[in-house]
Amino acid sequence: MATIRNIVLVHGGFVDGSGWQGVYDHLTADGYRVAVVQNPPLSLAGDVAATHQVLDSLDGPAVLVGHSYGGVVITEAGSHPAVAALAYIAAFAPDKGESVSSLIAHPPPGAPVPPILPPKDGFLFLDRGKFAAAFAADVPGKLAAFMADSQVPWGVEALEGAVSEPAWQTKPSWYLVATDDHMIPPPAQRAMSERAGAIVSETPGSHAVYVSRPAVVAAVIAQAAQAAQGLNGQS
Repeated sequence: MATIRNIVLVHGGFVDGSGWQGVYDHLTADGYRVAVVQNPPLSLAGDVAATHQVLDSLDGPAVLVGHSYGGVVITEAGSHPAVAALAYIAAFAPDKGESVSSLIAHPPPGAPVPPILPPKDGFLFLDRGKFAAAFAADVPGKLAAFMADSQVPWGVEALEGAVSEPAWQTKPSWYLVATDDHMIPPPAQRAMSERAGAIVSETPGSHAVYVSRPAVVAAVIAQAAQAAQGLNGQS
């Protein structure tokens, strides 16, 4: 049976969809049809709507992929009938009623604290001077500096958006843990992936592992596409 050919990529907070280019290049070279969602990101509901708009346009089942806050988006949007599987890349995988805000409320002792500045006019930014170390420590310096200076304002409302029915309860999921992540502690990633019943792999990498190690990320997504073929119609 042929593998699923559609892949939909959902970015996280502070960045836009252009960071997926390396992953896109690997997947399209292997024959996948890849769509990149450009979240606003003002609210979870708005980001789910943007994701559903892309899913509605597809001609077959897809693997829905989320990085960081994008994991919240795919957890809520993944109940869409076009979604055959979920892939979390160093991402939040919330349960019912959880949000990014609730998941980061009580960091474990000793865990690095993301350098999120106080909200201004309802939006959040990372401290530009600390962006590279926290978000993109293994990304080339010039690119990390550009990412810091081209941050997308992240709406507080999106941060507080709670999941209604987590799609991982009914869709198979894969999870890539970035073991050098200073934004979402690796133990938290492992706990969320285990709770979701995901197939887990790990790689050295910063929170921006999708930028720094695109081949590894693309391989996890391709694994999901190959393994989930046919499961969508059976769910």
